[in-house]
Amino acid sequence: MLEHLKASNRAWAARKIATDADFFTRLARQQAPEYLWIGCADSRVPANEIVGLDPGELFVHRNVANLAPPQDANYLSVLQFAVDVLKVKHVIVVGHYGCSGVAAAMDGKRRGLVDHWLHPVRELYREHKRALERIPDTYARLDRLCELNVIRQVSNVASDVFVQDAWARGQPLWVHGWVYSLADGLVIDLDVTVSGPQEAEELR
Repeated sequence: MLEHLKASNRAWAARKIATDADFFTRLARQQAPEYLWIGCADSRVPANEIVGLDPGELFVHRNVANLAPPQDANYLSVLQFAVDVLKVKHVIVVGHYGCSGVAAAMDGKRRGLVDHWLHPVRELYREHKRALERIPDTYARLDRLCELNVIRQVSNVASDVFVQDAWARGQPLWVHGWVYSLADGLVIDLDVTVSGPQEAEELR
């Protein structure tokens, strides 16, 4: 079963060793990434590949619609480990245009358990509904909600106690908001970077 994936894995490992004989030896000894990526689970958005980083250089948390909900223990555990243990310097919330999760929160259809997960995006849509409905193109409207969702998740990350405590003890930490374009493979910085409590408060 899945022999093609196992063969691809062996070929990938061989290529890594061919260019850097000690790559996996170093990787096995230590994990010291500078970045935490909070992104969407969409298969078209491979975190390491998009920014050209090797294994070990990017700590990654992914879920449907790149949410950072303050009540989700999975996300919070990743955030705390990244900030308190790994001492990452940058937390990057990365959404993507055309996100199916964000679209599902907009269309009002019932899908089951995922509706509960996407509740924060539906609330965000209701909050900005008037402005969004002024955008005539459906795809452009969805893309704008994808951006608004990233901004909201940056605010969630920046207001979390683990991040606030890190800033209080003088730990250098920046929270960024990006959107990835499936159409051209480029990331767009939404210019909502937060580096301290005052900026976090202003973003809310």
